[in-house]
Amino acid sequence: MAKTLFQKVWDAHTVRTLANGQTQLLIGTHLIHEVTSPQAFGMLRDLGLPVAMPHRTFATVDHIVPTDQRTEPFHDPLADAMIKELRRNCREHGITYFDLASGRQGIVHMVGPEQGITQPGTTIACGDSHTSTHGAFGAIALGIGTSQVRDVLATQTIALGRLKVRRINVTGRLRPGVYAKDVILHLIRTLGVNGGTGYAYEYGGEVFDRFSMEERMTVCNMSIEGGARVGYVNPDETTFAYLKGRPYAPQGAAWDEAVVRWRATASEPGCRYDDVVTFRGEDIAPTITWGINPGQAISVIEPVPDPAKAAGDEKAGIEEALAYMKLKAGAPIQGTKIDVAFLGSCTNARLSDFKEVARYLPGRKVAAGVKAIAVPGSQLVSRICAELGIDRVFREAGFEWREAGCSMCLAMNPDKLVGDQLCASSSNRNFKGRQGSPTGRTLLMSPLMVAAAAVTGTVADAREVFGVKA
Repeated sequence: MAKTLFQKVWDAHTVRTLANGQTQLLIGTHLIHEVTSPQAFGMLRDLGLPVAMPHRTFATVDHIVPTDQRTEPFHDPLADAMIKELRRNCREHGITYFDLASGRQGIVHMVGPEQGITQPGTTIACGDSHTSTHGAFGAIALGIGTSQVRDVLATQTIALGRLKVRRINVTGRLRPGVYAKDVILHLIRTLGVNGGTGYAYEYGGEVFDRFSMEERMTVCNMSIEGGARVGYVNPDETTFAYLKGRPYAPQGAAWDEAVVRWRATASEPGCRYDDVVTFRGEDIAPTITWGINPGQAISVIEPVPDPAKAAGDEKAGIEEALAYMKLKAGAPIQGTKIDVAFLGSCTNARLSDFKEVARYLPGRKVAAGVKAIAVPGSQLVSRICAELGIDRVFREAGFEWREAGCSMCLAMNPDKLVGDQLCASSSNRNFKGRQGSPTGRTLLMSPLMVAAAAVTGTVADAREVFGVKA
């Protein structure tokens, strides 16, 4: 019987079925960072256990590392202690570590693909919810909690219930000025933040066939915001071209063998999905969140929702969001004044994101009163941007150009909102207090929409601001 990629990869990594019906699943690759790993290593020490397969674990620093200065010791004693603890743990257990001096440090979900560690047909786990990013390569990639980080370190396995699979087709073509970020925000808006509960999302259709790997990663990254545990795209020639020649990718004859194996992991014609939904690419517009979860989103030309036109829980949710966001029901989202523009995060801090914005930014200046920061997701991206002069374009426009890290996405570092500042952000979450201030407000949007907000000082349609054409 024809199988989905999810079925194939799951079955290939099943160790056994547990008494409670869950699967003990082998984790092929384990990614760790400085925030969720110290406690897990501490548990191993308490139990007197070694790391079972250190060659399958890779570490970097991203969440808490400062992006403005890298001189150690850091001003934040907690950040300094966490990074020192990660170094110690990696050294003691023989784990590969992309430290600040390596030139390969960055957000964990960017480092894995860049280095060729992320590969099709594998299982990947990391103590971070946005591990779903790696599914862009045709992997089952799972965000896990600290106790599961411990389990993977100790046994290279986790216990997990099998997921259902929903196929999401996006057909046709996207219109000019519409990007991968708009696609995933539109899907979450439509299917809901809990719509993917219990599911793995398989993305496909002509839009995904044409997407670059970086665009696929953007969509898979936010699968978790739609409630799905996993999001993936079947591997194809685009996948293989991206991986070829990367440091940890197979070489020589092993490469040819790997491609044959990877190609065979794709979902087969006639396989059965638990659900199938289809969207037309032409129907997707530049999309922006207005509320306090990623599903509270509208196109940039729509008005803010009116609770008077809703009922029950939906009405209460709209009222709560409007009160927190200080937006007026029924008013246009365009023209809303912003205080901060943030271009970064594991969703949109890749080379292609900065290249696209740099096409339109020359000759523009960040509006008076707006703090704009651009944060590459990795040292590799930062270096290439410097070689291409992209960093100079951003600086000349008035952006602060930072070092690689998570930065203002979750504000576990000095990059934080102040008071009730409103931030146009290319990141992935707009929860209350997400960006460091308990009253800070976040509007999620594509990188070019962030740039449009930065130069106008308001929420604006990037297609009009920059004259975006095909």
